[in-house]
Amino acid sequence: MNRNAEVTDFIEQITVPWQAQVASKLRELVHESIPEVQERVQYKKPHFLKNGKYAAVISPSKPAVSFTIFNATGLELPDGIFEGPAERKTIKIKEKDTPDYEWLAGLLTQASAEL
Repeated sequence: MNRNAEVTDFIEQITVPWQAQVASKLRELVHESIPEVQERVQYKKPHFLKNGKYAAVISPSKPAVSFTIFNATGLELPDGIFEGPAERKTIKIKEKDTPDYEWLAGLLTQASAEL
């Protein structure tokens, strides 16, 4: 797996334990979904790229960890879970949430297939 030390440091420096766990789990999900993914810290957030194009971003904030999937136009998404324009969709995972990581992985695999 192609790990970037800056992304590792970013996740290790998240001070809220549940956010660090979610960010770490999302990172694993990205690597499992896109085997050839490249990662880097850009705009002070971990970005994940396939063939030089954005595939996903992890962004912790006070109440949540946001996970953005790019190239999302063709995805069938339920109402009320994701925010953002058609080409990129963001889910905000809060402390008490139990996200379906397998479902998110499937969406990411589908969205990144054409990158």
